[in-house]
Amino acid sequence: MSSADAQLTRGTLYATLAYGAWGVVPIFWKLLERLEALEILAHRVLWSVVFVAAALVATRRMGAFVAVLGDRKTLSLLLASALLIAVNWGIFIWAVLVGRLVDASLGYFVNPLANVALGVVLLRERLRPLQWAAVALGAAGLGIMLLARGAGPLVPLTLACTFAAYGLIRKVAKVESLVGLFVETLVTAPLAIGYLVVREVRGDGLFGRGELGLLALACLAGPITALPLASFAAAARRLPLSTLGFFQYLAPTLQFLTAVVLFGEQLDPGRLAAFAVIWAALTLIALDAARARRATL
Repeated sequence: MSSADAQLTRGTLYATLAYGAWGVVPIFWKLLERLEALEILAHRVLWSVVFVAAALVATRRMGAFVAVLGDRKTLSLLLASALLIAVNWGIFIWAVLVGRLVDASLGYFVNPLANVALGVVLLRERLRPLQWAAVALGAAGLGIMLLARGAGPLVPLTLACTFAAYGLIRKVAKVESLVGLFVETLVTAPLAIGYLVVREVRGDGLFGRGELGLLALACLAGPITALPLASFAAAARRLPLSTLGFFQYLAPTLQFLTAVVLFGEQLDPGRLAAFAVIWAALTLIALDAARARRATL
């Protein structure tokens, strides 16, 4: 096997691990369903800070973190991305706990369309005909869901927009994945710790309840957050961006299957119709990407 083939094989493995983990992570959040969504989010931030700090020390990359602190532009961007990812995490965890994982998975299917929309609005990118058709279909899919379920599109639309904006900021911010995650969780850690302290003072915090198994699960939120991100970064270094892009549909597909098969969530006609239209839009996005790739060869 040549060096290029080996890189491609490893990149494919890393991408599968990353997106596969993001696809089945709702099962983990479901194990913590005795906690409130905001409490789970606070533990996710806290233990991510602890785990990523240990990883940076072990790999001798704390110098990169110190360098970020001296870069006002990058630090400002990471403050904005911290807010976006905190909102995204919180809504996703809440959706899992209240039985709306199908809606959440739709949000990540819509995410590529949100990326295209951001490119037009913020980067003044010009769309090709298939991209225009895909965006129109995506809007139609959300419209169908709105007509069928009232406030139904709010969860998928918020998840898609926050993650698309987060991805745009992280693309602009010149910082490696784990260092960026450390800054993002570090700046939100005071709020998370403050919230957990208030719960302990009130007597309903996890630390004081003596449930060591549940506390151990909460601690695992750190590595469960950081390791897929590290795997994604490894994949991004080894795979062409066009190849990596096709893996992004793995996570919401697994989330959708988890919701329907494992969690028993119902698919009403409105959501089925919305999914059908969104999947048609994604097909157009994939066809356009393949056509553009052939044109550059």
